[in-house]
Amino acid sequence: MTQWLTLFRKEMSEYWRNLKWIWVPLVIILLAIMDPITSYYLPQIIELSGDLPEGSTFDLPTPSPPEAIMMSLSQLSSLGALILILISMGSISGEQQTGITEMILVKPVSFANYVLAKWAALVLLIWVSLILGILASWYYTNILFGSLSFISFIQIVCFYGLWLTLVATISIFYNTLVKSPGFVAFLTISTLMVMSIITQLFGSHLKWSPNNLSNHINEMLIFNEVSISLIATALVTLCLIVILLIGSFSIFKTKELGK
Repeated sequence: MTQWLTLFRKEMSEYWRNLKWIWVPLVIILLAIMDPITSYYLPQIIELSGDLPEGSTFDLPTPSPPEAIMMSLSQLSSLGALILILISMGSISGEQQTGITEMILVKPVSFANYVLAKWAALVLLIWVSLILGILASWYYTNILFGSLSFISFIQIVCFYGLWLTLVATISIFYNTLVKSPGFVAFLTISTLMVMSIITQLFGSHLKWSPNNLSNHINEMLIFNEVSISLIATALVTLCLIVILLIGSFSIFKTKELGK
């Protein structure tokens, strides 16, 4: 445990030196509030631009609170996930290229502790950023669009956080498989795209696919209840995270011992 904590603190210190603890949460907050605020003020923005004929009006239906906060999740699912991949693509592969990994593993360091420390630091950064981002979105949603309970905020963070954790775990898995950060990013993005395509093609048979988490969260907000499908999807996502982590330990140990 002491060894893992030492490695974990090293990662935390590295994140502070790289200012990731500052800019990553700020970017996630910006992404989370951008669409709801833009949607609310869009009619005024268009009127101020002066492109409308004189006397005409521009009316848009006001999104409901669930629709407003789902805009935030949509942004986080695309640009947010991309940022996550970019900050994690060199977590292990980058250190392998520079020889830092070999310097660390010369000491009696557990392979599992090394990978798990990288993963835990990344996941902590993601969850803190996600909490701040969804909190900002929830705040503006309540001000601009109507009331959304604090319980709903907690549920959104808990369930959607699993999706971003899965993305991070896929990236860490490929970090242990290849040594090129660019290739890690390519494989992670490709995997997410394939998962999305398969889920769309076989949606009726893959209701518990992790890609459906956002849909189930939307249903939860609309009907104000946590469905069996959402719980099952969350459990499937958790299982995939554990399987990928175990696979990461095994692959990394095999590669390093094989040198």
